[in-house]
Amino acid sequence: MRLSDFDYELPAALIAQEAAPERDAARLMRLDRGTGARSHQRVSDLAALLAPGDVLVVNDTRVVPARLLGRREPSGGAVECLLLGRIGGDRWDALVHPGQKLKVGSRAVFEGGGRRLELEVLDRHYHGRRTVRLAADGGAVDAAIDAIGHVPLPPYIRRADRAIDVERYQTVYAAARGSVAAPTAGLHFTPALLERLRARGVERHAITLHVGYGTFEPVRTEEVEAHRVAAERYSVPASTAAAVNRALDEGRRVVAVGTTTTRTLEAVARAHGGRLAPEAGETDLYIHGDFDFQVAGGLLTNFHLPRSSLLLLVCAFAGREAILAAYRDAVERRYRFYSYGDAMLIL
Repeated sequence: MRLSDFDYELPAALIAQEAAPERDAARLMRLDRGTGARSHQRVSDLAALLAPGDVLVVNDTRVVPARLLGRREPSGGAVECLLLGRIGGDRWDALVHPGQKLKVGSRAVFEGGGRRLELEVLDRHYHGRRTVRLAADGGAVDAAIDAIGHVPLPPYIRRADRAIDVERYQTVYAAARGSVAAPTAGLHFTPALLERLRARGVERHAITLHVGYGTFEPVRTEEVEAHRVAAERYSVPASTAAAVNRALDEGRRVVAVGTTTTRTLEAVARAHGGRLAPEAGETDLYIHGDFDFQVAGGLLTNFHLPRSSLLLLVCAFAGREAILAAYRDAVERRYRFYSYGDAMLIL
């Protein structure tokens, strides 16, 4: 497959720069996997679109304020650092800018909220990635990151983060700290919507996949199959594994909330004969083409960037032609795209 086959035209005005006034006020396109038929509702209608006995699986990862803005030492030049994850101890995987000036041994300082972080570049990798060491006054690195760091809004949101993003770029059920980007399909849920789903007889269970570089790394190869996804950490609780396996045994539908949840469910199932097992680990599963989905029977997802691994996953789930037709329809109807945008329910 060619990456150019997964492109579409999107007016810049449709890239959502702000979250909807209410989380569940976003528009929702329903797509039938079998027929390609589409209908148009609101996320607030989700309970009516799912069936009693459906199992909704969400990603309960929590976004870290991982974007650090500071200065190089001793030159004073501006530095931006996106923390991708802790490697161990005081060593972190990071994306830095300007990459060409931050060589091994370079140092930077970040300050704010009465805290100070010092960074040293330990190793240099490709596309701006670095292994860095972080040290904080008093030794509390996580507390310093929370005080100094900014919400890591994606680059297509062309504004500085604001206080409201601290809450809105986080799901209402976020629990396990560790992501550098939100699992955005989950941003649409409110406590009231979750209660309506419960009353409808829809079960809700959680996995954790810490969103890292693997999720948003650009596909740089024209040949789709040549791309590789960086590994990300996941955890599947015993209660979720049991609930999903029970649903599969009983022929009930498992609906994944987001591509990160989908990748976790399918990665674990591939390792355990089509069933879930309670475990923690890393996955570099890359879903594209003629992928055999063993768990997910439905998918709630936002609209994704052209030529991205996330769009490839959605096309694998519902078919490239059906998805691209749905995206063209969404553009014509002025749906809002990407992280703070509208949603699609594929059943």
